[in-house]
Amino acid sequence: MPPRDVDLRERVRRLRGLERLLPALEGLPPTYLVGGAVRDLLRGADAVDLDIAVEGDARSAARALADRLGGVVREHERFGTATVRAGELMFDLATTRRESYPEPGALPTVERASLDDDLRRRDFTINTMAVGLTGDDLGHLYDPCGGVADLEEGVVRVLHDRSFIDDPTRLLRAVRYEVRLGLRMDRRTEDLARSAAAGGAIRTVSGARVRDELLDLLGEPEARAGIERMHELGLDRALHPALDADPELVASASLGAVAIGADRGLAALAALCSAAPQRLDRWLSDLHLTSEQRDAVARAARVAPGLAAELRERDHQPSELRALLGREPLLTLALALAMRAPSEPILRWVTKLGSVRLEITGNDLLAAGVPEGPALGRALDETLDRKLDGLVSGREEELEAALAVAREAAR
Repeated sequence: MPPRDVDLRERVRRLRGLERLLPALEGLPPTYLVGGAVRDLLRGADAVDLDIAVEGDARSAARALADRLGGVVREHERFGTATVRAGELMFDLATTRRESYPEPGALPTVERASLDDDLRRRDFTINTMAVGLTGDDLGHLYDPCGGVADLEEGVVRVLHDRSFIDDPTRLLRAVRYEVRLGLRMDRRTEDLARSAAAGGAIRTVSGARVRDELLDLLGEPEARAGIERMHELGLDRALHPALDADPELVASASLGAVAIGADRGLAALAALCSAAPQRLDRWLSDLHLTSEQRDAVARAARVAPGLAAELRERDHQPSELRALLGREPLLTLALALAMRAPSEPILRWVTKLGSVRLEITGNDLLAAGVPEGPALGRALDETLDRKLDGLVSGREEELEAALAVAREAAR
């Protein structure tokens, strides 16, 4: 049974930040809590993001709210949306709208519309609910598409047959909802998803939009189940023919990332690419990651297999670990762990050895008469290796060892 309005009213009031927001809405156009926040509210879960629909000018309402709350507003003119931040309180506002898609995979064309139109243009029924936030409407639930019933039955259901064609990122989002919320696509939605995947619908979408949805999915704690489901639906091969996803490897890379403080979504992406890094290099570039992210993912996919094999082969001195691991991004180490590299040397490097530094600097060597040049850098480098291996300790021993290396290099 859906909660009564009075019950929902109390739940809304208990949401973090709403004690400040609700009074600030007085006198503004009708506003509604929408999207995932309503879904989480009905599930009894904490709402992470506050998305608010306004039957009126959302940007004007955002400016008024920022002024009343002592916050700042960032406006997004194209879609009539805005983000307000006031201390720890942050929320997004959007004008209620209807959408049309000029071509498959394109960003929608939008125009103002009623709340009912706004809810009916959304992706899945579990996201078509709204809760009133103003006046006597506070706590009233709007559910024109049966979202409450589908949420209770554990169903992810599209609203119309072209849903995955109009916006193919919904394919990845549907899988994410399945694994995050413990839901399952109904038969019709799953058939539509398989058909859209097989027809290459996902390739009509910009790489940046695929990136956002894919990294959200790969960053889930249940990444393994997500990859299994992607593979079952043919979504991995729809993204690229060389993506034959290995759920076990992806899940292990995600866990390895958590263990060493790497980004779990990017580590999982590196695992996806590791079977055919050269073939997937262009696809990876098309995702429009930052250059640092792209280089780290690509390097991890290429280097981790050999690194894991090297670490399995024998024990290594700390200086050898520095040579092996010192220049690798954390993603490489996370993926190497997933590829059965022994955890002890990697964790020792990340938690202890990697932070070891010399007490001396190049200025100390210059002051002792060592000229600028390769010998100076070599002296510091070899002295750090000796310190890691326990052969020198303290500033005086470091300086003596570095000077000896510099003199030897100068001969």
